[in-house]
Amino acid sequence: MRIAPDALRFVLTMMTETHITLLGLGPGDPNLLTRQAWDLLESATELWLRTRQHPVVERLPSHLQVHAFDSLYDNAETFEQVYEQIIQQVLELGRRPGGVIYAVPGHPFVAEATAPEILRRARSLGMSVQVIEGLSFLEPMFTALELDPFPHIALVDALQLALSHVPPFPPGVPALVAQIHSTAVASEVKLNLMSLYPDEHPVRLVHAAGTPQQIVEDLALYEIDRSPHTGLLTALYVPALAPQTSFEAFLEVVAHLRAPEGCPWDREQTHRSLRSDLLEETYEALAAIDADDVDGVREELGDLLLLILLHTQIASDDGEFTITDVLSGVNTKIVYRHPHVFGDFQVKDEQHLLQNWERLKAQERLETGKAEASLLDGVSQALPALAQAEKYQKRAARVGFDWPDVQGVLDKLEEELQEVHQAVEGEERAAEIGDLLFAVANLARWYKVEPESALREANLRFRRRFAYIEQAARAQGRAVSDLTLDEMEALWQQAKKS
Repeated sequence: MRIAPDALRFVLTMMTETHITLLGLGPGDPNLLTRQAWDLLESATELWLRTRQHPVVERLPSHLQVHAFDSLYDNAETFEQVYEQIIQQVLELGRRPGGVIYAVPGHPFVAEATAPEILRRARSLGMSVQVIEGLSFLEPMFTALELDPFPHIALVDALQLALSHVPPFPPGVPALVAQIHSTAVASEVKLNLMSLYPDEHPVRLVHAAGTPQQIVEDLALYEIDRSPHTGLLTALYVPALAPQTSFEAFLEVVAHLRAPEGCPWDREQTHRSLRSDLLEETYEALAAIDADDVDGVREELGDLLLLILLHTQIASDDGEFTITDVLSGVNTKIVYRHPHVFGDFQVKDEQHLLQNWERLKAQERLETGKAEASLLDGVSQALPALAQAEKYQKRAARVGFDWPDVQGVLDKLEEELQEVHQAVEGEERAAEIGDLLFAVANLARWYKVEPESALREANLRFRRRFAYIEQAARAQGRAVSDLTLDEMEALWQQAKKS
């Protein structure tokens, strides 16, 4: 057997020092092994495999003594535990005078958890490492799809996707989901993707790319867990939705509006000039919610998002902060304030949850140098008065300043009503009515009713019923002012019934 000079020198080197060789076995077809990999396999005497479940293994040189770590998969509870055991054993094998050749499917650094970590740890231990390149699954995958991945494509691990709640990539770009090794994984991936994509979204399952057994299936997204061909070499191609469906695409639109060649009006805006617009869009979103107008809610939330991103772009243009600062800040804050969801904190009941929430917020303020003189300082002064009252009462209740039961609230309401009756001057009466409204807000809180929303709904009911009276008057050829109070009351009662 003739051995290439480079391979011979490499083998002689391995015989005299500790050494780890990371070898890529390619996508599955033995013809796609690199010349360097094949020369090494012909000259070596021993080979360690992450798994024997790879088509090339059957065509390895017959003289090789082959070992594999497949048994570890049967005894460990997670892939992470398997990979850690493999990494430790390969490092130990690499300390032998002859070192070790460790082979993995595809390329050692493409969709491979063990090889990069072996390299990192080996170098920290002063061990020499050589990487023998292998063709990854990506090249034959793109050939099977007849696809150029540029200008962009998302590469996604199916196992990570299955554990998340929404896709971690923008739907406005195509995605390649690798390692769909079972119908169970395909089912979890399907459910995740359908949180953003239509059930009928056309996708492509590619099995055994780069081998004679290659199969490409065109399916609807909801069908991907029904394929009889799913196995260790299965991947999913998800074509992009329309470009305007991604958050990043909208960021580009907003940035373009503010660019020198953009819109003159948008370029002139400041945080203060957009303040009223932000408030108006918020109220329009609330109005759509109150009206149970689903299409209206969708549209108004879009308008509200536009204002938020305009404010963010203005800050970016002025060097204040960027959208990444906004997202990082709120992401960190929400995860920190939910240790019962993202950590191991045990919640006893709702009151315990709220108390811990306030404790965490107080700790945040202390760490950022924004400690407040009062627990109520964090309630926005821009809130509508009724909503502000509710916030004040909730904050105070979290530290125990509250009635023991709702009867105390009802008694306080009666007391405030009597004080309104007893007030004799304008300022005194206004103050007592304010106290009465504050007590009403507290009663709403006890009954778990949002007072601001309740009043807005009451306003809507009044508007509809009064419009009924106006319409009835017009039907009689009369003005509303021509109706008697009794006539108005009768029509009001009719409106309530209808």
